[in-house]
Amino acid sequence: MVISTELGQAELNRVTVRGHDLTNDLLGNVRFADMVSLLLRGELPSPDESRMIDALIVVLIEHGLVKPALVARMVYSNAPESMQAAVAAALLGAGSKHLGSSEHCARLLVEACEPRADDATVSAAARSVVERYAASKDHIPGIGHRTHAGGDPRAERLFEIAHETGVHSTYCRLVEDVARIASEVRGRLLPVNVTGAIAGIALDMGFRWEVCRAFALIGRTLGAVAQIQEEIDAPIADEVKDMVVAAARPASARGQGDRT
Repeated sequence: MVISTELGQAELNRVTVRGHDLTNDLLGNVRFADMVSLLLRGELPSPDESRMIDALIVVLIEHGLVKPALVARMVYSNAPESMQAAVAAALLGAGSKHLGSSEHCARLLVEACEPRADDATVSAAARSVVERYAASKDHIPGIGHRTHAGGDPRAERLFEIAHETGVHSTYCRLVEDVARIASEVRGRLLPVNVTGAIAGIALDMGFRWEVCRAFALIGRTLGAVAQIQEEIDAPIADEVKDMVVAAARPASARGQGDRT
């Protein structure tokens, strides 16, 4: 049995990554975004592609005191000797309702339409997606946002960069058409959100749908470290815990009003 990998190899005097010498070819010469392309697509990107990938890994770095950020702070407060546990706790919360929907949206798009489809085919595919989700009454991943209900500024900027870099193609058009048609059918604005934009752009760049969640995970790793650093400097974990304890009531008391 032969076990092999195309990703990297450590030798006596060098380390190679996808056939490139790490210290002589890559270090000091390429950006982190370039390495994302090299490892996940197997090739170094063009300057425009590098700019686009950089935007994809920056856009989800921080979004305030959302639940994964609070979890990271809580875990670090309990185990300050294990930053990696706190970061991991934050990343484990990347699922269908937060951060992970880029993967679900990307799968939807791939299953709905072939790459390099014409506009008519893309529009028909988008309508089919909306009708299918309307029939099942399920939420369409990649569109709509509770906070950015009037339009997700992050998605809008990502699409601008996609046009500027020549990346915008079939799957970007598809997710935009899904959002437009869903808004018409449901009678309210359902804009493409940031994870929908990531899905369309990543697919148009040739990334597999299965790894589209990686952009959120890569970016939010740095965000989690920043939350932990702020917890060190200005801790809030104990205060949040005290607020929860003060607000909590026994199950037997729920729904009981003042009977005096």
